[in-house]
Amino acid sequence: MRRGSLITAVVVVSCFIAGIFLSDYIRSKEHPDKISLDQLSSGAQISMQDLLGKPSPDFSLMDVSGQRRNVSEWKGKVLAINFWATWCPPCLEEIPHFIKLQDKYGHQGLQFLGIALESVDEVLGFANEHGINYPLLVGEQEVIKLAGKFGNYSGGLPYTVILDRNGHISFIKKGPLSVTEAEQVITSLL
Repeated sequence: MRRGSLITAVVVVSCFIAGIFLSDYIRSKEHPDKISLDQLSSGAQISMQDLLGKPSPDFSLMDVSGQRRNVSEWKGKVLAINFWATWCPPCLEEIPHFIKLQDKYGHQGLQFLGIALESVDEVLGFANEHGINYPLLVGEQEVIKLAGKFGNYSGGLPYTVILDRNGHISFIKKGPLSVTEAEQVITSLL
């Protein structure tokens, strides 16, 4: 009798789990261009490839002056979001290229946005010393969660996401982004 109860319990649980997956599958087919808030907030892992073409998650973080900034401020621009840190050598190699690209294409609608996995003090000193010409947002746990929403579950840096003018994810790069690759992607979206 116990064995029969165990089998019944396994079947019921299996059906329940299958129902959840089927429900998510049907919803994704009804709205293929949207990632559900449940997926993003639950920490469900979505592949980088699956994120391409999808709307950017809405987010806000503090900038280095202490103001809370929302991604919607840059609506209508090609937005290059770079997750970085001052202690990350590959990140530091990218920054001079990003400064030049911001200078070169900013008037055409490009906006770089640095999101640092650090405190304001660490980032502000670095930004002033290196003449960073684009907004810098900071945070620790908030930044880690946000990076995950963009497909960076390992927390590896640098990590760059480029949004088109409509706020859709057009490009994702884990690891250093060469200036050539960055410029090709950016110019194709301007």
